[in-house]
Amino acid sequence: MKILKYMIGGAVAGAAAAYFLGYDYLFSGISKTYLKGKSSAYIDDGDLFPSNPVATESPELWEEDPDYNKKELPKSLVDNLKHSKTAAFIVIRSGKILHEQYWDGYNQLSQTNSFSMAKAVTVMLLGKALEEGIIKDIDEKMATFYPELREKTFGSSVTLKNLAQMEAGLDWDENYNNPFLPNAKAYYGKSLVKAVFSRKFKEEPGSRFEYQSGSTQLLGFAVKKALGKPLATYLSEKFWIPLGMEQNAKWSTDNYGMEKTYCCIHSNARDFAKLGQLFLNDGKVGDQQVLNTAFIEAMRTPTEKSEGIYGLGLWINNDNPVRHYYFLGLQGQYIIMVPEYQMIIVRTGSYSNSPKNDRGRPDQVRFLVNETVQFFQ
Repeated sequence: MKILKYMIGGAVAGAAAAYFLGYDYLFSGISKTYLKGKSSAYIDDGDLFPSNPVATESPELWEEDPDYNKKELPKSLVDNLKHSKTAAFIVIRSGKILHEQYWDGYNQLSQTNSFSMAKAVTVMLLGKALEEGIIKDIDEKMATFYPELREKTFGSSVTLKNLAQMEAGLDWDENYNNPFLPNAKAYYGKSLVKAVFSRKFKEEPGSRFEYQSGSTQLLGFAVKKALGKPLATYLSEKFWIPLGMEQNAKWSTDNYGMEKTYCCIHSNARDFAKLGQLFLNDGKVGDQQVLNTAFIEAMRTPTEKSEGIYGLGLWINNDNPVRHYYFLGLQGQYIIMVPEYQMIIVRTGSYSNSPKNDRGRPDQVRFLVNETVQFFQ
């Protein structure tokens, strides 16, 4: 009995300490992962969090290429996709769907977590707000929207562009495995304000490229405040509806309705591909200019500080013989644009051990581009 009392007492003391030290989100994380047989965030966890709807109105199905699904993928490609626990693999060529394939029970209607592909979507919302004059300038100071940032060292000088380019100088360790670091608190915590605005700035904004989820979350706060409406609503109005998305999507939020702008748009692979097509079409859908070409070009142009691997929300590989740029999310969520071949490659799934030897970029992206282009050209 004494041992049991000590165990219960220890558990209560541990819980109290966790709450006192600000680690109460760990209980949410444990209930959403380990108690469900998972070791980390996963692509099917959308129903575990509150969310805002991203509605579509007039769904338009992809037009099929004459060779749609007529060729079996080469063994090297299939082996890679299976090994990396791929859920969906889609190839679009010249605006038509050429190949789609699903594994492990996933299908055309399966909605999975975008993870950090949402970062590029958040930047797209910034671009649209700039285009509509809701935000005056991309060099606008973040402190214009949140004056309390002026109280932080370097906080008064960080701009929206710094945030979009990952040059914010934020004190944020982009570690997905350590539950005591800020990514876990943002993902599993109740309040994104507490998770993000509690962080300091460690260096002068604009001085160095450092990929940080916290930067995009700050950007999301600024855009939402300027809009005065949910970001999911604006995404619906300005992109989901004009692009004729096939399904409504949802965007995970904290307990106060703030979208997790660094991640967590839950949609299907076909609709993710439509975001890629918008970039290949220089921002147009038919005759409608959905996002101005100048901003599209800015997003896919590598920055000097990133040494050529990152633009505004998009990863870029102009080192590869077949140049490409892409949306990138944790565990291998990709929307890859290959301009030379008017091709889009979408891959979703659960690749927790994806090697990143290519200057911080996943090796799998380059492999998929080279193999797919060679096979379908």
